[in-house]
Amino acid sequence: MTGSLNASVGQWLFASGRASGSYIAAQGTKLGRKGRIHVSQDETGKVWVAGATRMLFAGRTTG
Repeated sequence: MTGSLNASVGQWLFASGRASGSYIAAQGTKLGRKGRIHVSQDETGKVWVAGATRMLFAGRTTG
């Protein structure tokens, strides 16, 4: 899963009562990576996704 999908899944898990507080999710396993992200919900109901990042490519547009 991606971070953005994990945020949506987190919203569903918290809203449905299947998760509370925070949890850790695996990310990138199919690509041979051992990524772990932390998903939490604050007191206002906002869902936050946090974890280490790594730049794989960079680019620039001209216009």
